[in-house]
Amino acid sequence: MAPILTSFKDEALIALDNLADRASGLVNPSVRLGVTGLSRAGKTVFISSLVHNLLNGGRLPVFEPVRSGRVSKIRLEPQPDDAVPRFQYEDHIAALVRDRIWPDSTRAISQLRITLDYESASGWSRLFSPGRLSIDIVDYPGEWLLDLPLLAQDFRQFSDMTVRRARAGTRATLSGDWLALASSIGAETTADEGSARRLAESFTDYLKACKADDRSLSTLPPGRFLMPGDLEGSPALTFSPLPDLPAGRAPKGSLWAMMERRYEAYKTYVVSPFFREHFARLDRQIVLIDALQAINRGPEALQDLEQALADVLACFRPGTTSWLSSFLTRRIDRVLVAATKADHLHHESHDRLERIASRLVSRAAERIGMSGAGLEVMALASVRATREATVSHDGHTLPVIVGIPIAGERINGEIFDGERKTAIFPGDLPQTPEVLFEAIDANSASGLPEAKRAIPELNFVRFRPPHLEETRGGLKLSVPHIRLDRAMQFLLGDRLA
Repeated sequence: MAPILTSFKDEALIALDNLADRASGLVNPSVRLGVTGLSRAGKTVFISSLVHNLLNGGRLPVFEPVRSGRVSKIRLEPQPDDAVPRFQYEDHIAALVRDRIWPDSTRAISQLRITLDYESASGWSRLFSPGRLSIDIVDYPGEWLLDLPLLAQDFRQFSDMTVRRARAGTRATLSGDWLALASSIGAETTADEGSARRLAESFTDYLKACKADDRSLSTLPPGRFLMPGDLEGSPALTFSPLPDLPAGRAPKGSLWAMMERRYEAYKTYVVSPFFREHFARLDRQIVLIDALQAINRGPEALQDLEQALADVLACFRPGTTSWLSSFLTRRIDRVLVAATKADHLHHESHDRLERIASRLVSRAAERIGMSGAGLEVMALASVRATREATVSHDGHTLPVIVGIPIAGERINGEIFDGERKTAIFPGDLPQTPEVLFEAIDANSASGLPEAKRAIPELNFVRFRPPHLEETRGGLKLSVPHIRLDRAMQFLLGDRLA
């Protein structure tokens, strides 16, 4: 069952926001598309490529409104929410196509509006529709999404869950200093700001170690501990879960009482406003995941990604609403989970990546009792950084990908300089996802190293963005991609019918 995330007051404020949005939508039809993802999945790249290909006539054969010629004009417009930073599309696309570097990852919420003038496919609709749709793209960190389940947990539940995870698997080797410090101080000792700060810093170091590339764990709330922004040093971010809390209530004036109060402040002043002001107003949502990185890191990283997806899906409010009720409440009626970086594999493995991602999502959905209605899974590459080729090796023909690895990337001891193009055989994903999920379940049951050996050996490196040809005016018209148009059709096609 999905957690209850809102109070009556929250629901009333959400209803007022939606009334205002719907009233505005009668004059200027719009759809709010949430874009988020787990660590390094490519949110900024996805938005930049989507917008650039729309604005500049990119190749989008599966996106029916553009393919059929029904879209007559596409333009950027001022965003509707003046208090939300603008997504700096121009800076990000310049980094991609001019400097050939990947833009900085999402650190806070941002927004961009792109408006399409179109002709409806239905003659009847053309009589009543203005033939204009504004897409309000809301970009936010996946860590913020993973905070939403905290709204349904008190401090004891949060502490028990976090400590239980910290004592299992790889996390147990990373959490030792933090747990030892918490135990040495004691939950019922007198509250002290110095102890609170040391605990919060040690807990944050543990979260950062879990997120590091060589572990790639995903379920790491509270998210603002990893990206504090202007909240850094505030009491709302100076707390820590506490291990082995005794029964009963926190003694007055104790460290336990202080941590509990600050945890509740984090929910009240950080998590609740994000849910109410942004998340609860979304119509459509895409969640980007780096399944390849998790596969590369082994069963524990895959298991953690599955748990993160279960937490993510539990936050959505899936389903449709009647025309009248939509004025008071909103439901995300389409959710796309996209496994990114498909260009790191030969196309022969794309369907295998998609099947693995689908199995991850279905297992996560089953865990929370969520139906598959309105939920789609696909493998894509927002920007295709490689091309495909074949090479002969020991009498065999191998499918390879060709690109320029980022400086410092390495395979088998070879370190790349960021300038030389090279062919890489990334390895083969298993034909059936069950090979991986048997390894996940074996790891969950026993933690034995045999589970790691069930994961295929894969060679993944990060590639530089591709070199793009320019027009005489210096404009780079199209960014190559894999299935970006298919994602657009699922998320937006019906709204432009």
